[in-house]
Amino acid sequence: MYVPTAFRELDGAKLSDFIEQHSFGVLVSQIEGVPFATHLPFLLEREAGPQGTLVGHMARANPQWELSRGQTVLAIFSGPHSYISPAWYEADNVVPTWNYVAVHASGKLDIVEDDSELVKIVRDTTNYYEQSRPTPWKFDENSKFAERLLTQIIGFRIRIEGIEGKWKLNQNQPAERQEKVASALQEVGSENARSIANLMRERLNRSRPNDN
Repeated sequence: MYVPTAFRELDGAKLSDFIEQHSFGVLVSQIEGVPFATHLPFLLEREAGPQGTLVGHMARANPQWELSRGQTVLAIFSGPHSYISPAWYEADNVVPTWNYVAVHASGKLDIVEDDSELVKIVRDTTNYYEQSRPTPWKFDENSKFAERLLTQIIGFRIRIEGIEGKWKLNQNQPAERQEKVASALQEVGSENARSIANLMRERLNRSRPNDN
């Protein structure tokens, strides 16, 4: 991913937090020289490797797992984003842009076919996404249905070898223009716009000198 220095995020914990908060990502690989992508939920095992390991599963009928086994693949995680109007800068010689946050993680695709490991991946994934519900649904791994389900999916692990984050939040503009954009985004009212405004203000507040 093209990441100008002003937009580069290097805090590893922040990148991991982002993956967990925006864990429905895109797995990209090459199949016969052509890009192939699958939209999937991922779990992040933070302690598995220096930069963590991504874990998930996909349909066994999906050709990506078999044709990309052992390949270095890319997982893309996208966060809030919003159009930025040049009118908000109240300045000359400016152009429209788009503010957004994203993380890319890459590593070798290792396939998990062992039944017990596959059960664990499904159980952990279900528990993770059900944990906020008042009465979480439980995966009954001993049922006939679960037995049949497990024959139709394949698990995978991606030990992260490279990770980069892009927080494009108008850092290349003067602080007063960033404030104007953040205020305008709050008025737009959409969830994405408000989220970008909040991220911009958090960064602006951190960059201001502490008067205490």
